[in-house]
Amino acid sequence: MKRRDFIHKTAISSAFLGLGGLSLSSFKSASTKQLTILHTNDVHSYIDPFPPNHPKNPNMGGVARRAAIIEAIRKESPNVLLLDAGDIFQGTPYFNYYGGELEFKLMSMMRYDLATIGNHDFDNGIEGFYKQFPNATFDFVSANYDFKNTVLDGHVLPYKIFDKNGIKVGVFGLGVALEGLVDKKNSKETVYNDPLGITQDMARILKHEKKCDLVICLSHLGYKYKDEPNKICDVKLAELTKDIDLIIGGHTHTFLDKPTVIKNSDNKEVLVNQVGCYGVNLGRVDFYFDTDNTKIADGKSIIVV
Repeated sequence: MKRRDFIHKTAISSAFLGLGGLSLSSFKSASTKQLTILHTNDVHSYIDPFPPNHPKNPNMGGVARRAAIIEAIRKESPNVLLLDAGDIFQGTPYFNYYGGELEFKLMSMMRYDLATIGNHDFDNGIEGFYKQFPNATFDFVSANYDFKNTVLDGHVLPYKIFDKNGIKVGVFGLGVALEGLVDKKNSKETVYNDPLGITQDMARILKHEKKCDLVICLSHLGYKYKDEPNKICDVKLAELTKDIDLIIGGHTHTFLDKPTVIKNSDNKEVLVNQVGCYGVNLGRVDFYFDTDNTKIADGKSIIVV
C-alpha cells in the first residue's frame, strides 16, 4: 500500500471488531460502560515532530501533539488507560544526551499508566534503565523476563490490575528474546523465559483467579515474521492461547490501520494491534461492556499531526 493511501485510510479508519457479534448501535444503552485503551510502541526517543520535508513522515508525530490528542480523548471518555509496548529508548540525540530521563518525564506528564520493556530499553545497560526509574510515575510489567539477580529485581511487575469504573482490567507484559539483540553486558543476568507458557499462566491467573473483565497483553514480541513462521509473535500467541482479549504489540514497527481479529485456541476472538513507530500514530481501542459484561470493541489508529 502506498504511504499516502495508507495515511488516508488510517485517518478515517474505525471498525467494529467482533467480541460478541452485536452492532455497536444496538449494544449501547444507558447501562453500557466504556473503556478506552490508548497505546504507543517503539517511540524510540522521538520527541519532536518530523520536519515538513521528511520523505516518509512529513510533519507527523511529536510528544506535544500526542499529549494534546490524549487530553482531548480523556475529556470525552473518562475511563482511559494509556499503555506503551516498549522500545521507549534509542533513536535520537535526546536519548544519547539525557539517557532516557526526558522520555520518562514526558510520559509521566502524559500520565501513562503502564509500559513493558523492549530490547532497546537495555541500550544504556540494565543499570541505566534502573537509574531512570525515579522519573517514571508509571509502572513496568514483564512476565517472561526474570530479573531476580539484577538491580531490577522487585521493580518490574509480571502484571498489574486496574479498576476503571467497575471494569477490572488485568495487563501483563512480554519481552522478545534478548540473544542476538541485546549485549550480555547490558542485560547482565536477565533470564528470558518462553512467552507461550508464561502467557497461559498469566491469562489464567488474570481471567479466572483475579476475575478480570478484560485481559490485555502488552507485548514486545513482534506482530508476525514472514521468513520465520514458527517464531513466536503476537499473531501466533493469540492463536495458541486463550483468555486474552487484546494484544498490544511492538518491536516489528508494524503499521495497522485497525486491530487484527484472531481466533484463539477456544475459537474466541482476540484483537491484536500495533501502531508502527516513532510516535507517528496513537492506537485507540474502545471496549463497551453491558450489564452482564458482554463486550464489543471499536478500534482505529490516530495519526499524530
